[in-house]
Amino acid sequence: MQTVVRTSSGLEVALAVWHRRKWLASLVFLVPFSAFAGATRTLPAVYESTATVLVEHQLIPERLAGPSAADELETRLRSVSQQILSRSRLYALITQFDLYPEQRAQMTPEMVAERMRRDIEIDFNAVRDTSGRDATIAFSLNYRGRDPEVVAQVTNALAALFVEENTRMREQQTAGTTAFLEAQLADAKRQLEVEEQRMGQFKDRYLGELPEQQATNLAALERLNTQLRVISDRELRAIERRNDLTKQLAESPGGGAADSPAARLGKLRLELADLRTRYTDEHPEVVRVRDEIAALQRQLAAGGGNPTPTPASSAPDIQNNLAEVDKELATLRSQEQTLQRAIASYEQRVENAPRREQELQQISRDYNTSKELYQSLLQRYEDAQLAERMQQRLQGDQFRVLDPAVPSRQPVAPHRIRLLLMGLMLSMGGAAGVVLLAETRDTSFHTVDDVRAFTSVPVLISVPPIFTLEDVRRRRLQLSLAALATALGAAGIIVASSYLARSSDLLVRLLTPGRF
Repeated sequence: MQTVVRTSSGLEVALAVWHRRKWLASLVFLVPFSAFAGATRTLPAVYESTATVLVEHQLIPERLAGPSAADELETRLRSVSQQILSRSRLYALITQFDLYPEQRAQMTPEMVAERMRRDIEIDFNAVRDTSGRDATIAFSLNYRGRDPEVVAQVTNALAALFVEENTRMREQQTAGTTAFLEAQLADAKRQLEVEEQRMGQFKDRYLGELPEQQATNLAALERLNTQLRVISDRELRAIERRNDLTKQLAESPGGGAADSPAARLGKLRLELADLRTRYTDEHPEVVRVRDEIAALQRQLAAGGGNPTPTPASSAPDIQNNLAEVDKELATLRSQEQTLQRAIASYEQRVENAPRREQELQQISRDYNTSKELYQSLLQRYEDAQLAERMQQRLQGDQFRVLDPAVPSRQPVAPHRIRLLLMGLMLSMGGAAGVVLLAETRDTSFHTVDDVRAFTSVPVLISVPPIFTLEDVRRRRLQLSLAALATALGAAGIIVASSYLARSSDLLVRLLTPGRF
């Protein structure tokens, strides 16, 4: 007798497995899918509004605004953004518009502000300018929330805060720059006045020794030397004339008696003339010879010396000429001393000129540095004043709301169909996985093929299940109770998930794709 082995197809195996595990698969499928369905149905709608703020770049020329004006604008944009998104500003908006009431009852102000910060998005739109830098021309403010009207109002309030903060910061910056430059300019002016006073005192103190007077000093020195040479020549000629007169006086009549008072008087006068060429009138030798001459003159006047009569026409004339020559010599010597003192003074000036030039250069460097600093600060102060006036006339970098936010008619989240499909796939996958695990762990035989695959003993006969009427009624009752329990469980899961989705902020963020 030949036994025919019949192999079951994959569809038949799948149907058999479904027949055995349909209640388990249905239960595993319904639990997560009910949760997804309930949560998806009751998830609050999330609306988003957008406001576009235009950045109107400054009309001030780059000479006044400075080459780093574009970089300063970018820095100011980031600074304004940080100030607007600060906890104090955000919590003021939260209080003003009564945002996040559930979160405020359960969280700290910092956590609520952080939640709102996550709901805000700022997108900067930049273009590349001719210098190769990225310049922001506009930026978008996006805010998400549950009430479209409130969302639009909050977005417009944020845009208005940006405009107001930029204006305030710009005015504060220009005013602060002007005040700072004004203080620096005052300090520079005081320093410049100190340097000017210092230079004036130096020039007054060393008048005649300054470098610019060097040529005048040299010319005056040359002129004085010329005058000194002329006086020296005149003095030499006067001395020669005096020597001749003295010799004439000695050789006059009555001068042959060498020991006579008149002869001695002539010698003393000759000696006195010679001493005066070498010494002043206060010299002891000059005083001694002059006293002797006075004594001899008194002696001759008394007639005690028996002098030989001198012709009236020669001796007195010679003596008068000697007196005039002595007077001329005294005048020339006085002028010579005056010229020598003047020459010494000018020589000292010429000698001190290099040292005064170095000192004046140092003072001039300090003065020029102070003057350049003052001029630079003065120019920058005038530019800052002009920039401040232009800023007051709205010719600086300004923010202007180009497109205000309007209430959105369609929510941006959640995507309910996508969530249902995702829940359907996850539930089906979970049910299939649980059924596969149950089949793997099940060691019972369900078909004749299972028995034949397990043992080599031939299967002679297979007896199908025999159900009595009581068994059918009992099975129907079990199925009805199972269906009722499943329905009640699914309803409970739907209600619970709906409540959690509506009241749990964390679940809303987890099941709502997008920026949360």
